[in-house]
Amino acid sequence: MASEALARLATERVDHRFKGLPPDADGLTVGELAAQRRNLFTDGFATPVLALSAERLAHNLGLMETYATRHGLAFAPHGKTSMAPQLFQRQIEHGAWGITLAVPHQVRVARAFGVQRVFLANELVDPAALRWISARLDADDGFRFVCYVDSVRGVRLMDAALRGASRPLDVVVELAAGEDARTGVRTEAECVAVADAVAATRTLRLVGVAGYEGEVPQATPERVHAWLRRLVALAVDFDEAGRFPRAGEIVVSAGGSAWFDAVADVFAEIPELSAPVLKLLRSGAYVSHDDGHYRKITPFNRVPEEGALEPAFRLWTQVVSRPCAEQAFVNAGKRDAAYDLDLPFAQVVRRDGVERPATGIEVTALSDQHAWLRTAPEADLEVGDWLGLGLSHPCTSFDKWPLIPVAEADGTVVDYIRTFF
Repeated sequence: MASEALARLATERVDHRFKGLPPDADGLTVGELAAQRRNLFTDGFATPVLALSAERLAHNLGLMETYATRHGLAFAPHGKTSMAPQLFQRQIEHGAWGITLAVPHQVRVARAFGVQRVFLANELVDPAALRWISARLDADDGFRFVCYVDSVRGVRLMDAALRGASRPLDVVVELAAGEDARTGVRTEAECVAVADAVAATRTLRLVGVAGYEGEVPQATPERVHAWLRRLVALAVDFDEAGRFPRAGEIVVSAGGSAWFDAVADVFAEIPELSAPVLKLLRSGAYVSHDDGHYRKITPFNRVPEEGALEPAFRLWTQVVSRPCAEQAFVNAGKRDAAYDLDLPFAQVVRRDGVERPATGIEVTALSDQHAWLRTAPEADLEVGDWLGLGLSHPCTSFDKWPLIPVAEADGTVVDYIRTFF
């Protein structure tokens, strides 16, 4: 099913829905266009156009596979970063246990493309979504689904929605990362109450504990390690109290893209429990990485001997106005570039087939369809030049582009990534 659904993506027709693609490609299928191996710079692509580096994408996929294996971690990368089934498949081919998601719509996308293991890193109390997931579980013995619980009321709502299900739905108690964190149970005593509520149902099965260390207030290595040890201690306490009687394996899960080194450190300390432990890492931003937020905070900066992720996105724009020596404008803005954490970064100028560093050029603001550039005296920039921008925060880059060219270093486009947001 997965291969058939992915193959159908190549049969989709190229048209006005997909920005940046060559206008003369309208009517071709995505597969036909990919087979032409057009050049991003010389074969009709229109600016703005977002491209993924084929080489850097492959590097990042391989690096995190090696990292998870080296540290004895199962890996369920957070798919909400890309919502791209082709990338889900490549991640699974690189050893991923499954895919992490955040909301029911994303689960529907993943199931449509044959993903067999889904970790929903969120609470789920919507009855329609619960019944849909329950029906998928009843219909497919090979489908594994796990989600958070963090309240007794939430457990009761789930139980009411799932009455009559043949298979129980697997849940993990979410431990909050602190008083000012996002979701999750604040105290261990409350965790026990939630676990007891799950045990009182026939529709739910408690299989572990989880959380998100990226929400630790004023996060430092010491604070993050301390919270992770609380999470592990909660799992140990639950196991000693016999709270996982129906779990074939015990899930202990954490791991965003900022502190997965701490997760590896602390999860290595998990003692032997009454059932095998699934040490589940969920970092997702690695797949494309970025030139801003995650590049600054990646754990590989702290442990460089583990390797280095590479930013794989570049947004190609064109200079459309140069009103004065200190200012220029390109034709990409908020509709095209991630801007929720950092503005884009001017990287290279391309003119007449030659690329050079974007010296003296800074993005200072974004309008809907323009980026504002401040240009220093040394900036060599003319109307018509292509400007390549690095982006920050991949989670809000993929969602702006429904079909993304994958280009090799020389500009040859070898594939197209379809996203579903």
